[in-house]
Amino acid sequence: MTTTVAAYAAPAAKAPLERTTIERREVGEFDVLIDIKFAGICHSDIHQARDGWGEGIFPMVPGHEIAGIVAEVGSGVTKFQVGDRVGVGCMVDSCRECENCKAGLEQYCVGGNVGTYNALDKNGEPTYGGYSEKVVVDENYTVRIPDGLALDVAAPLLCAGITTYSPLKHWNAGPGKKVAVLGMGGLGHMGVKIAHALGAEVTVLSQSLRKKDDGLKLGADHYYATSDPKTFEELAGTFDIILSTVSAPLDFGAFLSLLRTDGALVNVGAPEEPISINLFSVIAGRKTLAGSGIGGIQETQEMLDFCAEHGLGAEIELISASEINDAYERVLNSDVRYRFVIDTATI
Repeated sequence: MTTTVAAYAAPAAKAPLERTTIERREVGEFDVLIDIKFAGICHSDIHQARDGWGEGIFPMVPGHEIAGIVAEVGSGVTKFQVGDRVGVGCMVDSCRECENCKAGLEQYCVGGNVGTYNALDKNGEPTYGGYSEKVVVDENYTVRIPDGLALDVAAPLLCAGITTYSPLKHWNAGPGKKVAVLGMGGLGHMGVKIAHALGAEVTVLSQSLRKKDDGLKLGADHYYATSDPKTFEELAGTFDIILSTVSAPLDFGAFLSLLRTDGALVNVGAPEEPISINLFSVIAGRKTLAGSGIGGIQETQEMLDFCAEHGLGAEIELISASEINDAYERVLNSDVRYRFVIDTATI
């Protein structure tokens, strides 16, 4: 039998979110039922609820930064038991058979993974995300939240944490490497913490110096304003990796000029508009303009364990569900330090 739960949903594109009820599927043999305790608000939620990345599926219950407690397990579940602290990120299924899935890269499933919300599951039913009381998820797409991490600060790690951890690991951020984090927001602040914990020399590149004290406190060694033309003169040819977390179009030529030979500018922020680039920006210096998605399930667990080991949680502002629409506007105005998290008890 399905379970009716309270949730906050956008009834249509660009419409304010409102309280409603949704149906969660029956707990299957390999499913876990999770009592959601906290759900982060990601800029991705806003893009999708407002059709910024294409036509969405409505009504839409956003939320792919989910932290909670296992309330029920299916008869075949072996990885979790009732009472476990767990998380769910940006996907809840994939084909499990393609080369990428078998390699632990479910986020790059050849047939496309099933998003935690704004997607259709294998039965053709829409998926609904974490702005809700409960969720049913296959155990293979659920991760364990270590005891060393509080659930509220752990929730944003399920997107912001893994989205920055995965490329930093892939491009070998660590001792002897100079890493720049472009943008000091929900993703960027985690990028700073993680790059610092990996042992890299970390620079924040932000529009202004408004958040400089925060950046240095979170682990940055240097902090520069991109609105100052002298920044690009002073830092030319400096970085091994630039991790761009911004979702606005950039002058990619200018930022590529900050890379050393063989450096990489990796995008995890996704602007709604197409970008243009002069290819000589990458040809000169054998530079890479790249992108990175989230991480696979195994890597997401690795990231959570890493964050617990190093005491890394997100910097959050806890809100009630009734504040979601205000929070969306504040995210768009860069008025959050650094991640809104919904206390789902208020739904």
